[in-house]
Amino acid sequence: MRDQIRIFTGTGNPALAKAICDHLKIPVSKADISRFSNENIFVQVRENVRERDVFVVQPLSSPVSENLLELLIMLDALRSASARRITAVIPYYSYARSDKKDMPRISIAGRLIADLLVTAGANRILTMTLHSEQVQGFFRCQADHLAATPILCDYFGSLDLKNCVALAGDAGSARRAGPYATRLNIPLAFVDKRRVSDEKVEIRAIVGEVEGKTILYFDDEIARATSLLKTVELLRDFGVGDIYVGVTHGIFTGDAIERIEDSPIRQVVVTDTVPMPPRKRCDKVVQLSVAPLFAEAIRRIHTGESVSEIFE
Repeated sequence: MRDQIRIFTGTGNPALAKAICDHLKIPVSKADISRFSNENIFVQVRENVRERDVFVVQPLSSPVSENLLELLIMLDALRSASARRITAVIPYYSYARSDKKDMPRISIAGRLIADLLVTAGANRILTMTLHSEQVQGFFRCQADHLAATPILCDYFGSLDLKNCVALAGDAGSARRAGPYATRLNIPLAFVDKRRVSDEKVEIRAIVGEVEGKTILYFDDEIARATSLLKTVELLRDFGVGDIYVGVTHGIFTGDAIERIEDSPIRQVVVTDTVPMPPRKRCDKVVQLSVAPLFAEAIRRIHTGESVSEIFE
């Protein structure tokens, strides 16, 4: 495998790419990425990839447009270098939020970006916890969709919490939170929520028994934490116990970290699909690595084994 596989990284999350390679016991492949004085991105692959199985690790996290364009140019460079198969490993696919035409005269950007990736040279996509699962069908190539469920559940299981209930962020997320409840063998509840805009959320009720329970709130991502903190306010009215939060993508835009620090939340557990700079770290936030999951998925893709069996 070491002679045939190559794993490259953009500047979006090189630490995760290094951790993936460490699990596979191979080095990160070499590529030069720089900017010209006119801000154009320059990519040069520094290793032979002819007829090799190549993977490029790059989340669409901040700065999203820079990371996206960098990924597209890397894919095109690898295709020009005659790679046999190119897999875009996108731990966080931010444009999955744009999955439908819910307002007049807008773009379904999730589909547009999927088309651009294939046009640039991606033969396969490997991603994790899409905001909308139907986005997997946007890709005109094979797309594998991983979940952080085993990583998060193993952590919460190690805390030995009592009298817990899994809480989904909304009715649509109840299906996503179901595997957490099943794996932890706890009941499931969900929030009756309406999103009015990107920054405004209307929360109506909690569906399920939560009084006196330890809450494990599960969602796909935290950005401004508006929805999360409104839910926490409502939960206090229901007389719940401690509140823990588990999400795959910790984006933490604006003053999200400060607001979480000032909230009754005991702990927020996220993964390293996106990097977490020092200014976004605090005692309440725990970051777990999904490198083992991505490493195993990459190994299975390379050898032709089933990726879905990872979660069985």
